[in-house]
Amino acid sequence: MKKLFKHILNTIPRPILIRLSYIISPLISLALRGNTYTDPIDGKSFSKFLPYGYENQRENVLSPSTLSLERHRLLWLYLKNETSFFSAPAKVLHFAPEQAFYKRFRKLEHLEYTTTDLNSPLADVKADICNLPFKNDDYDIIFCNHVLEHIPDDTKAMQEIFRVLKPGGMAILQIPQQLDRKTTFEDYGITDAKERARIFGQYDHVRIYGRDYFDKLRSIGFTVQEVSYTKKLTAKEVTKYCLAPGEILPVCYKPKSL
Repeated sequence: MKKLFKHILNTIPRPILIRLSYIISPLISLALRGNTYTDPIDGKSFSKFLPYGYENQRENVLSPSTLSLERHRLLWLYLKNETSFFSAPAKVLHFAPEQAFYKRFRKLEHLEYTTTDLNSPLADVKADICNLPFKNDDYDIIFCNHVLEHIPDDTKAMQEIFRVLKPGGMAILQIPQQLDRKTTFEDYGITDAKERARIFGQYDHVRIYGRDYFDKLRSIGFTVQEVSYTKKLTAKEVTKYCLAPGEILPVCYKPKSL
């Protein structure tokens, strides 16, 4: 199973994977019915979750129903329990929209919801994150999760996100991060896909972020909260929802006055 999933992830283009998943997911969900683990996004429970990872696969992390990973479920719980996202009117911009969220966010009538990406079939607006076609101070909420590690000029991407976010607005900018690494490592000379996967963890990543990621966001102008949200949950909840203990949510705000 692990070798099969690894082969699929590394050989089938992501837009095709997204389309295929709508067919395969219901079948896998049926086969893994159980009560051991629960996906908080849809409330469905399973005997186990699926493995996932391009290089080093993690066991029991991919929800069979929503196809959410640890980071998606953590973000969902944070938004549900700690914010007014599911009730307050807001203009939302979502980069590289995740399947776990896309249809659910689209159905929320109080949101003006726009998705953007260069390649995703789920994107409303095809756009380069380093040159966005949106006005200054345009969005109340921005989601840009596990995108910046793909972008060579992540500074420009952060500046563009800051530009289009409204003063007082919130941006959640999750990335794969090694919290025991003080400084970010990047090497643009590494272009071979297999070598990138070995060093960066995925064939299309260009860096590994360290703890300095938060300070880089602050240098752009954001006020950053480093939210270790699993600490607010019980150990039983962390296990039941298959979360990554200690994962930090970078919750960023644009100051109301600059």
